Amino acid sequence: MTYQNTHRQGGHHALAGHARRKRVFGSVELALVLLHLVDAQPRHGYDLIRQIDSRTGGAYAPSPGIVYPTLASLEEVGLMAAIASSDAKRLFGITDAGRAHLAGRQDALAAALAKLDAVRATASQADAGPVSRAMQNLSAVLEQRLATTQEKQALFDLADLIDDLARRIERMP
Repeated sequence: MTYQNTHRQGGHHALAGHARRKRVFGSVELALVLLHLVDAQPRHGYDLIRQIDSRTGGAYAPSPGIVYPTLASLEEVGLMAAIASSDAKRLFGITDAGRAHLAGRQDALAAALAKLDAVRATASQADAGPVSRAMQNLSAVLEQRLATTQEKQALFDLADLIDDLARRIERMP
């Protein structure tokens, strides 16, 4: 049994406080991740979104407009089934056909999960943005100063200043 979804993929990516649309998955990859998550335990749609958001450290959460149609498609082809729930939310569980589908696509699932991990890693690197910017600024100023300063004492003073800053950074908690 194959799964295809013609819905356009989208997601939420927050950077510097601004929401951005970012495509992380194709529909087949998202379906595999959703199957994987409900294989671990039955979940409702919002919980699936939160699980993906958590895995990426908050850097990506697929929109409900993508997740719910994908869940409906997975249910339609028999890879998931709605489970009786005590609340108003629809709870989804994996079927035997869904487990077989997932078992036959472990490499694709691993690649999709690796994408989520890569999104998390990229987002955590972005958190160091102010430090990276400051280092680039320091480098540019140093290059300019070295190109225009010929006096040895000024160069020694500059080296002392950089050494002092390095020591202060080392001592930071």
